[in-house]
Amino acid sequence: QVHLVESGGGRVQAGGSLRLSCAASGSIFRLNTMRWYRQTPGKQREFVASISSGGSTNYSDFVRGRFTVSRDNAKNTVYLQMDSLNPEDTAVYYCNANYRGIAVWGQGTLVTVSS
Repeated sequence: QVHLVESGGGRVQAGGSLRLSCAASGSIFRLNTMRWYRQTPGKQREFVASISSGGSTNYSDFVRGRFTVSRDNAKNTVYLQMDSLNPEDTAVYYCNANYRGIAVWGQGTLVTVSS
């Protein structure tokens, strides 16, 4: 069974930090680029960060320098360390990977940043 499960969301004050985790089934994690997206009500889901199987990373402009994506291949888990959070980062954060041509999504984890 292929699945992604996010955790680590919560409420934090502006300037604070959170670390999100995404646990993946082994079949989807190995040799796969893992991605983080986020979505707020009324808006399209937007790309946040990605990390390839080899560890190459990519970030959107609005998180570069504040967020860090990493992966633990032994645990089939990808992380998103979020620092210097601001209220505009409030969103549901989703983990994503492509498996045999199909986009697989987790259920999402809510991050709320208060001013």
